[in-house]
Amino acid sequence: MKTRQFCRTLIVDDELLIRRGIKYYFDWEAEGFQIVGEASNGEEALELIKTTNPHIILTDIVMPIMDGEELTRVVKSTYPHIEIIILSSFGEFNYVRSAFQSGAIDYILKPNLNANDLLQVLKKAANRISEFSFACEVFDMELSIEHIVDKLISGYEQEYDVNIATKAFPYKNYCLFTVDLRSHPLRRENKFIQSTKEKFSLLVDAQISQVAYYSFKVEQDITLFIVNVEELQIVDIIEVANKMVNSDPQMGVVISNEFHDFSKIGYQYNKEVLKLIEYRFYYPDERVLLAKNFLNEKPAYKAFNLDKFTDDLTHKRFDTAISDLKAYTNKLTNYYIMDVIEFKYFFENIIFNIIILLGNMHYDVKVLETKKYSFFQSIDEAVSASEVVEQLNLFINDMFDCVVSKPSMLVENPNINMLLEYIQKHYAEQLTLTSMAEHFHFHPSYLSSYFSAHNKEGFIEYLNKIRIEAATNLLEQSPITISEISAKVGYTDHSYFCKVSKKLIGMSPSKYRKKSIKVKTGLS
Repeated sequence: MKTRQFCRTLIVDDELLIRRGIKYYFDWEAEGFQIVGEASNGEEALELIKTTNPHIILTDIVMPIMDGEELTRVVKSTYPHIEIIILSSFGEFNYVRSAFQSGAIDYILKPNLNANDLLQVLKKAANRISEFSFACEVFDMELSIEHIVDKLISGYEQEYDVNIATKAFPYKNYCLFTVDLRSHPLRRENKFIQSTKEKFSLLVDAQISQVAYYSFKVEQDITLFIVNVEELQIVDIIEVANKMVNSDPQMGVVISNEFHDFSKIGYQYNKEVLKLIEYRFYYPDERVLLAKNFLNEKPAYKAFNLDKFTDDLTHKRFDTAISDLKAYTNKLTNYYIMDVIEFKYFFENIIFNIIILLGNMHYDVKVLETKKYSFFQSIDEAVSASEVVEQLNLFINDMFDCVVSKPSMLVENPNINMLLEYIQKHYAEQLTLTSMAEHFHFHPSYLSSYFSAHNKEGFIEYLNKIRIEAATNLLEQSPITISEISAKVGYTDHSYFCKVSKKLIGMSPSKYRKKSIKVKTGLS
């Protein structure tokens, strides 16, 4: 049986769920590959390349900070030997084409991603590397404790040599001690990470007499310590945690329940630790979270009454609407089992809906339209629930400024109202200024001037707004393709539809649907 080194692979995607899902597609090491790192954008990937020296990079094309297109260009100019595979969604072919021009070898559409296709593309890339050939290789490997733990945490029912586990962990009891550095300014500094591990070692050795422990980097900015002791005194583990966070309040610690079976490490990590790490979003001031304090409780949840909120806003009961919204969001910050993506999506959706409603009521929302992108970005980047609520409060202040200082410009003009109603009924048709002028027996130039004089938006602007509003509803509620939605709301040019969407809602239709799908499918 032939023994051979693994083909090192780096995964780059801004969505943790996508990265995690890719790891589960197949047994990477059994196929001759090894995932040596994960990054959420191109800049992080470039830093990891220096330490992991990958053979292959599997990267998303659309990411914040540095996207896959730019990453491909930089990597191929600096590390020409690294092969790059692109992950993309429908409608991103211009980016993919540019990445190919820079040297990417292949691409996979995310909606079509499956284990067999991914493995074939990986082998295709590996076969371009002189030291690898996957035509008829058989791999043999003696798993280290690091490999065993990585497999267990990744969800595999891994067969392993019990002697290896016993040698590393000779005692009866286990718990998982996880250091969360996601909010720490030094989280990417290797010296700081090493000093954190050393601090843990000193504290544990001083606190507990019979103990064994290993550290593993399981996620970006998260270090896992498997603590193995003869007699587990949870008070001792908590004391170590308190000393660590007291010496550095910008780090957080989560501690699992006690368990006794080494093979259950993956279960404990995925069912307890990951949940606790997410819960820190809601409790950023509680530096130490214990599984026993959170996992047996389920706080009550009640959906927001969007219909009442919409009715109150539409009838200008602004104080009532906002009072109800604030009361609800205050309760929502205590619903810590809600997925963070879903939590943020609720706030972004509320802001989007308020702007649409005020615009339909003919308030001048130009300032709100311009600032919504910064609100969305701040919400996306928020590391705590309180930061998200603060962004909503800032938006509400701007909303009231808009309502008070710039009253509704609704004109009680039967002609303009008739034109607006016609557009709202016929937006899905191939509606043009000329066809509309013919219908109402106006000259097109006169209709254009009349429309602009009596409505805060021009004809095209207003038509686009109505179409995109309809499109967002379909993106959330209908399974049809984005191309079909484009045609259904009146666009014959798909690329123009995407361009208008980015302008009006701040993101592409595919990204908007991606967010709504996460909420609908309950990825919590």
